[in-house]
Amino acid sequence: MSAKPISRFIEENYLHFNAACLVDAAKAYKAHLAADGKMMITLAGAMSTAELGKTLAEMIRNDKVSIISCTGANLEEDIMNLVAHNHYRRVPHYRDLTPKDEWELLEKGLNRVTDTCIPEEEAFRRLQGQIFKIWKDADTKGERYFPHQYMYKMLLSGVLEQYYEIDPKNSWMLAAAQKNLPIIVPGWEDSTMGNIFASYCIKGELKPSTMKSGIEYMTWLADWYIKNSAGKGVGFFQIGGGIAGDFPICVVPMLYQDMEMETIPFWSYFCQISDSTTSYGSYSGAVPNEKITWGKLDIDTPKFIVESDATIVAPLIFAYILDW
Repeated sequence: MSAKPISRFIEENYLHFNAACLVDAAKAYKAHLAADGKMMITLAGAMSTAELGKTLAEMIRNDKVSIISCTGANLEEDIMNLVAHNHYRRVPHYRDLTPKDEWELLEKGLNRVTDTCIPEEEAFRRLQGQIFKIWKDADTKGERYFPHQYMYKMLLSGVLEQYYEIDPKNSWMLAAAQKNLPIIVPGWEDSTMGNIFASYCIKGELKPSTMKSGIEYMTWLADWYIKNSAGKGVGFFQIGGGIAGDFPICVVPMLYQDMEMETIPFWSYFCQISDSTTSYGSYSGAVPNEKITWGKLDIDTPKFIVESDATIVAPLIFAYILDW
């Protein structure tokens, strides 16, 4: 038996069309790292609820990713899966649900993401009870942190260990916290924890300034990019579309055009896994060459787009990069 059964299967069978692009993108990712390049991974959609942590955590532990940009939902939903997995409910027949069926799920505290229902009490409220204490402590002391830094504090404190319902090695957020991996979370307010934080501000229990903002994320990212883009540079591996990818990729044209840093390097690798339709005017579905016109990618930047389901493609690419 091959020591790398998944990689061997991919190389032998993924020879054409989207499958071949998957292989090309994975090989170029490995070549980028071998040349001492760094890589940003961006997470849109519900990849944490899809349990991408099973492969992404290994990518983090094996230094295959230097920085992550993700939605607030992906930030929190990995931890929710960590502490409430046994209470999740899968609904494989979700396409057949009636509005009444959906209402009954709501009344049971089950919030549906495609075929998976997240349990409100065990997931949202377990996190809320612990994270509020950390927010409040910082608020009282006049300290300010980014959303992911509060999550890191909670994970590293050990207060959630009593609730673990999966093997912690499958939590990408725990792996990231243990490495203090840089994370960018644009639009964090559009998440359950973001909504909860806002509610405490409305009630006067917390100050909005206790949470660092999206503008501060962008200025932090600009400094990080300047310091890390020398040599082979920083690659961009985008899973899905939306703000998780749109926000960080703009740091390059911002530095070049608005900061007038004319020697700032472009992103040095680009791959997107997407099922968005280009012809609908969707930026998420735009072919990589369009990004040349926006000063994000160079003419010779290796560019790939795998037009497929990220829940299928991303674990396969990660497995190939990890030599599984």
